[in-house]
Amino acid sequence: MSNVPLAFLLSVVAGLSTGIGSLITLFAKKTNTNFLSVSLGFSAGVMVYVSLVELLNESRNMLSNALGNRPGEIAAVLSFFMGMMIAGIIDKILPEDNNPHEIKHFDSERAVGSPDKRLMRTGIITAIAITIHNFPEGMATFISSMYDPSLALPIVLAIALHNIPEGITVALPIYYATGDKKKATLYSFLSGLTEPLGAAVGYFILMPFLSQTLYGVLFALVAGIMVFISFDELLPSAREYGDNHLSIYGMVAGMLVMAISLILL
Repeated sequence: MSNVPLAFLLSVVAGLSTGIGSLITLFAKKTNTNFLSVSLGFSAGVMVYVSLVELLNESRNMLSNALGNRPGEIAAVLSFFMGMMIAGIIDKILPEDNNPHEIKHFDSERAVGSPDKRLMRTGIITAIAITIHNFPEGMATFISSMYDPSLALPIVLAIALHNIPEGITVALPIYYATGDKKKATLYSFLSGLTEPLGAAVGYFILMPFLSQTLYGVLFALVAGIMVFISFDELLPSAREYGDNHLSIYGMVAGMLVMAISLILL
């Protein structure tokens, strides 16, 4: 129980990083797409490395201890691909135009504050879409923090990094449609609050049932979700918004940072 406050705090930090995207957008003259490309690639590298090297390995060990070697291996693999399926279903439900991982292009020369109901609607619907995506991320942060805070840190870093451009996709259309910086920033911050909400669900619903077996299944699920997001959303977006090599450089850098941090921790 001693990790509960830290687990909630980390989920709040990860969720509110969407607001950082809005601040970058509103105080910069134009969106730095090269920065977005590298940061998305970095986030993908962090997610893939920590998922395959740490989370899935932890899951296999836990489930093997709880269920036996062969049944544990099978349960870990099935849970991993189930996580990928869950992420795919969420993406399938959300229309592509409103998917928060699909970074939108907006004309930086467009007149700010000119009435545009379509842009306002885009920002609102994107904010709703992000709340759906952030819910399982908040639960993942909470569960990993409860088990081992040092294991949760790379997950929080990866989620926070890819939440920044999500905040941009909420703030930009609302800002251009209304000319109101405060409203654009507020919507962006609010869209990230479902991460601590996901943590709360993890606390009130899953806490009574937490065991080595459940931890093992959840870790594999989280690994599958993060790998799917990395290859289906983050890397394609990173390649689209910068030189092709930037996304790969960012991904390699993310993997290297995770490798070093896991060795040192």
